[in-house]
Amino acid sequence: MSQSLTEYHLTPHSEAILGEYRTLYPELGKMSDALTAKIKKFFDEAGIVVAGIEHRVKTEASLAGKLALKGEKYRDIYDVTDIIGLRVITFYADDVDRVASVMEHHFGIDWENSVDKRTAHDTDSFGYLSLHYICRVPKKLYYRRGHPELNKLRFEVQMRTVLQHAWANMNHDTGYKSGVEVPRIYLRQLSRLAGILELVDDEFGRLRTEITDYRRRMQSLVASGRLEEVALDGDTFKSYLDIRPFDALNHRIAAVNQAEILPVSLMHFLPLLQRLNFKTLGDVDTMVRECSEGAYQLARYQIGLSDIDIISSSIGLQNLCLVHILKNGGGVPGIRFMLDQLHGPSEGNLSLAELLVDQAKDLPFMNQ
Repeated sequence: MSQSLTEYHLTPHSEAILGEYRTLYPELGKMSDALTAKIKKFFDEAGIVVAGIEHRVKTEASLAGKLALKGEKYRDIYDVTDIIGLRVITFYADDVDRVASVMEHHFGIDWENSVDKRTAHDTDSFGYLSLHYICRVPKKLYYRRGHPELNKLRFEVQMRTVLQHAWANMNHDTGYKSGVEVPRIYLRQLSRLAGILELVDDEFGRLRTEITDYRRRMQSLVASGRLEEVALDGDTFKSYLDIRPFDALNHRIAAVNQAEILPVSLMHFLPLLQRLNFKTLGDVDTMVRECSEGAYQLARYQIGLSDIDIISSSIGLQNLCLVHILKNGGGVPGIRFMLDQLHGPSEGNLSLAELLVDQAKDLPFMNQ
């Protein structure tokens, strides 16, 4: 840890600050780890998913360099605001503000020393558009009985997007912003790339907002029963399943043997429904209305004389699809197609399809 005053070329005042740093150093890593863990917990509680959180304690050499340049600016080590530094990397630009809100809620913000670099308008500023907060740590979040002075320390949090973070790192690797002169042709190319990345960052945010709005609209339509207006896709089918449209049929089937219903995911039925040319949730709901009685008749035939006491929650939808195919003339090929879609192609699916068609041929729904 130690270096001599001569090696760093520091004034006695700056050397005294460096001495304070050396005294605190054994505790700084613990504090940095603890703050990072708490911030991750706060993000989880707020439902914020971030790409990553980096943290570090400023090295002695880095602090000495800072003190050599402007050591007289600081009265003591507690005036240095970035001894501990965190970087929160978000997927989307608007998540930076959500992260900032969490920090404001839990920590004291030193607004005088915080800076929003996102307001910069330089053509080469994209990778440097972080939001920087200088934060104070309340004792309720972190306190070391033997080291109360730690709560006088402030720490820095940089918040920026994945693309901004990547761009800053790439610029660092290419020597851009390092003081080394870069030919104008390369500066122009870098600026063009920065503009493209900034546009991509904005577009990702816009697209996420539009997708979120779409999902909310579809959920509202599903909840209001306007299913014929809802296109059948992964998001809308999930919303449809949330209203449990097959429960009544499943419970009716389970009552045949007083069976227990084992919940399973039904999302793997979506490709089958789409291949059966169902375009909207209204089409699926029509199948439920028109084929439920047949699906019940078939299930009662299949399990009525058995001792089966556990059935899958997929039985209702599977039998609905089977009855739909048979009522529309699909026969053995149609049922085999259904089985191939649900369980993967297999020679055994042909035999099972023939058995299912044979079971169904004399049931009332086939004569309607």
